[in-house]
Amino acid sequence: MAKFLKKRFWKWGRIVFLAMLVLFFIGGLFVPRPLFTASYSTVIESSNGDLLGARISDDEQWRFPSVDSVPEKYKVCVLQFEDQHFYHHPGVNLVSIGRAMWQNIKARKVVSGGSTITMQLSRLARGNKTRNLKNKLIEVFWALHIELRYSKTEILNLYASHAPFGGNVVGIDAASWRYFGRESEQLSWAESATLAVLPNAPSLIYPGRLDDKLKQKRDRLLQMLLVSGTIDSLTCELAISEPLPEKVNALPNTAYHFTQLVNESQKGERTHTTIDMPIQSRVNQIVRKHQRRLKANYINNMAVIVAEIPSKKVRAYVGNTFADDSLNHGNYVDVVQAPRSSGSILKPFLYCKMMDEGMLLPSMLVPDIPIQFGGFTPMNFDRHYNGAVPAEEALARSLNIPAVHLLRDFGVAPFHSFLKQTGMSTLRQSPDYYGLSLILGGAEVKLWDLAGMYASLATILDTYNNEDGVYFSSPFSPLIWNENQKRAQTTELEQPVVRAASIYSTFKALLEVTRPESEWGWERFAQSKKIAWKTGTSFGFRDAWAVGVTPKYVVAVWVGNADGEGRAGLTGVSAAAPVMFDVFSALPDVQWFDVPVDEMDSIEVCSESGFLPGENCTDRKTILVPKGNKIGVCQWHQRIHLNAAQTHRVNANCYPVSQMVHKNWFVLPPAMEYYYKQQNVLYTTLPPLLPGCTENQQQLDFIYPREWNRVFIPVELDGTKGKLIVELAHRLNNVDVYWYLDNDFLGVTKNIHQFELRPEPGWHTITVSDNRGNLLTKRFFVVNG
Repeated sequence: MAKFLKKRFWKWGRIVFLAMLVLFFIGGLFVPRPLFTASYSTVIESSNGDLLGARISDDEQWRFPSVDSVPEKYKVCVLQFEDQHFYHHPGVNLVSIGRAMWQNIKARKVVSGGSTITMQLSRLARGNKTRNLKNKLIEVFWALHIELRYSKTEILNLYASHAPFGGNVVGIDAASWRYFGRESEQLSWAESATLAVLPNAPSLIYPGRLDDKLKQKRDRLLQMLLVSGTIDSLTCELAISEPLPEKVNALPNTAYHFTQLVNESQKGERTHTTIDMPIQSRVNQIVRKHQRRLKANYINNMAVIVAEIPSKKVRAYVGNTFADDSLNHGNYVDVVQAPRSSGSILKPFLYCKMMDEGMLLPSMLVPDIPIQFGGFTPMNFDRHYNGAVPAEEALARSLNIPAVHLLRDFGVAPFHSFLKQTGMSTLRQSPDYYGLSLILGGAEVKLWDLAGMYASLATILDTYNNEDGVYFSSPFSPLIWNENQKRAQTTELEQPVVRAASIYSTFKALLEVTRPESEWGWERFAQSKKIAWKTGTSFGFRDAWAVGVTPKYVVAVWVGNADGEGRAGLTGVSAAAPVMFDVFSALPDVQWFDVPVDEMDSIEVCSESGFLPGENCTDRKTILVPKGNKIGVCQWHQRIHLNAAQTHRVNANCYPVSQMVHKNWFVLPPAMEYYYKQQNVLYTTLPPLLPGCTENQQQLDFIYPREWNRVFIPVELDGTKGKLIVELAHRLNNVDVYWYLDNDFLGVTKNIHQFELRPEPGWHTITVSDNRGNLLTKRFFVVNG
């Protein structure tokens, strides 16, 4: 009989065991993978791991993404308090459960749960269900499965990341910042002990009220650490004397708009960014300082980008200022990502590309006289004209009219295409839509794109110098803000988009040419550092730009009002440049770019015109320019013939050739000469013609309008017919000029040759002549406004 019973026992024992085993493995299918599906806070870290900012999770909890490791002090505390045998049980501690059951029976109420950390993790994963026998058994079942799936380290990390810490604070990282204002690795023994006991009774925490129960639990744990020899008596005494947290701390917000930007694409993730915390903090201080300066003029907004060369990693990002008063001036708008009128800030790209195409030389004179293209009448910022100005000076002084002349020569469509290649993402219209205004603010640009475009220029030059003259594909790539972002694979290019020599020449123009008096004060901001910099101001004083480049950094600044309100005095030089130079003063000094000598040619040019010297050019100079120059010979040097006294010009028809004195003379066209001689005291006009000699040199030229095909005359505000002011340049002084419109005599002018016309719509002819017999006629068509 005993043998029979023993046999049946083993039979049914095996059946029960196998059934339980089957149930165990089937039941494991109900343990979710992953354990937690809750939403997480977005956590933004700097390049060295500091917390820049965070955004709350979708369920309004401060729940940071799971940690990779638990701080040692917190680890020691939580294991001492919750589960001293954590590393020695399979997820369930039968001894602890038995002890807890005895304590509960003895006390006739629940005074102990006997749960291991793994069982507590099970309860958290199941949504903290009611504590009863059924749920306890399920937690035991889950704990066994969790132990099979995860290592002890992973289990502890999951527990620390999802344990409740009172209110809407979940996880050790969030709790450390909310209650102690720092990272969990920096917590003291007292702080670590506080957080270790808190998940056991999270309702005990109430910052601002020193809860005796919480303090007793914490101090009891510290005493346990003393008894176990983890801490010494002095450490224990000092830890017990530490107060509990008295307030809930706001999380760091060192880069508010940048955090918003990252949150849009990396929501609920922990993102390791390229932001350099010391640089970001210093830029924040600089922005606040200048905000106080600018708000007196009701200029309320500012944005700054600092990017590193050649990595293009963003080291500082300030999307806007914040109001010191209670008013909101659009401060929550991220201006770094907002399209704004470009002003003059794109001019270096035209200069660079024309240099690269061999269409421009640095010292070559470019016209700077009144001009009109259809209904487009560009003006220089100071509303003055220079007649002609060297291209590099025109760039450094940001003169508008020379830039328009250059764009007309280069072509709007090619320049539009080049800007898109450089990374300007806001050019959504056709080239014809922008026209020549593209170079003067007719298009919008983002500060983000602009910083990337200038950074790319510097990167191309830096890479060329450091990689033995190699060019790589995708030279104009966007800035990088994610430290884990992989850079696109690059291949070597045979034909670069733009050469290093052209970029070097452009930076040189932005580096060495002195700013004009109209931009007074720039010297106050310039440091001893070499910085190639450019400013820009949009129409109506709505946007002020400044971008500076060194071999190590690009700093891009925008200043203005987010709502587009213009302010007098809101210019790139006065508003944005001081910010840019202050930021550079906080950055390390670096050596200047090396000259890309393999791509440069040393050539002779005419000293006065900047063109290649012709046979009549006497004064010459040697300059270094990119190879492939296509500029022609100077046309503005002439061979003239003077009488023996060199007081008058003569020719063979009126003076003996044997007595002539022959000289080379720099002669600009009349309209250019009219303004040029006012700005250049060394310019010498042609001597007068000897009486009796005939003139073969053009003496008259219209200054305005320059384009006569279609003249637009707007109607005045009061509804009356508009007027056309015609201006004429004459080489000679004290001459009388006679004006005719359609053969009707209008009047006479002397020295200052201007006349007011009110022609009817349609075709007309204007004729001017002087008392020397010089004549000039233009036919034009009037279009009413």
